[in-house]
Amino acid sequence: SSSSSSSSGPSSPAASPPVQQKPGRVRESRGVPLNRCSHLRDPREVQECLQKLPSTEPRRSPSLGRLEGRDRPPILRRSSSLRGLPPEPDARPPGVGGASVTLRSGQLDTLPGTSWNTSGSRPTARSGHRLAPEQQRKSKRDSILPIGNGQIGLRNLGNTCFMNAILQCLSNTRDLQEYCIRKEYLLDANGSGKKHCELMDAFADLVVALWDPASSGSVTPLRFLQTFQRFVPHFMGYSQQDAQEFLRFLMDWLHMEINRKSRKSPSIMSVSGMRGSTRGVERMRDDEKSIQMWKRYLERDDSKIVDLFVGQLNSTLRCTSCGHKSSTFDVFCDLSLPIPKASVSSRVSLAECLNLFTAEEELDTENAPMCERCNQRKRSTKKLTIQRFPKILVLHLNRFAFSRYAIRKCTTFVDFPLYGLSLRHYSAERAGNGVYDLYAVCNHTGTVNGGHYTAYCKSMGKWHVYNDSRVSLIQDNQVVSSEAYLLFYELEQGVGPR
Repeated sequence: SSSSSSSSGPSSPAASPPVQQKPGRVRESRGVPLNRCSHLRDPREVQECLQKLPSTEPRRSPSLGRLEGRDRPPILRRSSSLRGLPPEPDARPPGVGGASVTLRSGQLDTLPGTSWNTSGSRPTARSGHRLAPEQQRKSKRDSILPIGNGQIGLRNLGNTCFMNAILQCLSNTRDLQEYCIRKEYLLDANGSGKKHCELMDAFADLVVALWDPASSGSVTPLRFLQTFQRFVPHFMGYSQQDAQEFLRFLMDWLHMEINRKSRKSPSIMSVSGMRGSTRGVERMRDDEKSIQMWKRYLERDDSKIVDLFVGQLNSTLRCTSCGHKSSTFDVFCDLSLPIPKASVSSRVSLAECLNLFTAEEELDTENAPMCERCNQRKRSTKKLTIQRFPKILVLHLNRFAFSRYAIRKCTTFVDFPLYGLSLRHYSAERAGNGVYDLYAVCNHTGTVNGGHYTAYCKSMGKWHVYNDSRVSLIQDNQVVSSEAYLLFYELEQGVGPR
């Protein structure tokens, strides 16, 4: 359980920098002997080393699945489909680990340039054949991993419920989960010349632990917390923190570590790098301009975080005097939705929040920008629409209102759909339609001064509540509540982001 005190306590072990451990000899896993390549971390060096090994010596990449306290690394197996097999019945006692996805006879599939070793556990490269980074990435995506059911809690380390709830939501983001378990970020970082992915390593190891078939009970996220606090000292101590603020900082730092572009890029949450001038393309339609702005953005910012979470907004200004329109394009990782004033029933819909977010705003002469046609400030209108739909849509219900003297929390019940959230009415012209299904919710209960965060996540077709170290089953009709704070939606298959 978590403490709800808002005051900072004395210096805690979680807040102090981690002790540098002395390098030691890596212990051999049971039944999986190490080879002379086990000390290497660079995927290219590992590949070259494996090619030089005798055929009788076991070949296991040390960069995959190494976790502190784990005796057996995850086994990567090839298949033509990632989720093509139903989970096998779990023969272990209830509450221990989870049902793992296993391969059956006749379901092994190898890619060109690979062959199975004598143990049949994982493929190795044929002599003289090196896989390019893109082939290695595809090779990882086409493999099947034995994973648990993900119903593992996270221990509270002193008012860290905000962190635990967000980590559970991200852990249940399937594409990000697979990216972490397969350690694909090592290929992305290596391709951009980066040598260290300290925060991404800690995050990925935590996700692996949550989905390890051998895991049970709960996991202690101490290493991740200490690493994150070094990156963002603001989160040190025992003070209550905002879950959305934590999510934004985490996404920003992960993006910078695994950015595929080698040159230094600005923060994905900063204004620079998100907006671009449309000079020279005035004659283009908005959808054509948006494509150019998106390409320009990807020249500096290109990561798995961008692939999944980043979308594009269209901000259109219209001069009320001459009717001239101009558009700018901004990227976003989440949309912060205002909650309209509730009726007598104190209940509003998510559609009403989206309507308020995209409502046309009137700008008086003092606040209006310069009209390019009138060449002076004129009364204008401003309207936001979605130009590009992200694969993962994070909606922030803005429940906290800040005034000069206090912070107030809005407890209005916001009704949101579990399936088929259509954004057609909030999309820009020619942007198409994004249809989303809910898979995770971050909840906040209590008040501003004493609150608690939990997460609802959909795992293996069923909803579970993650309350720090405790995980339990809930019904679908319990997911929608007045405590919802962050909503995680996934774009339906077959509706690709534009």
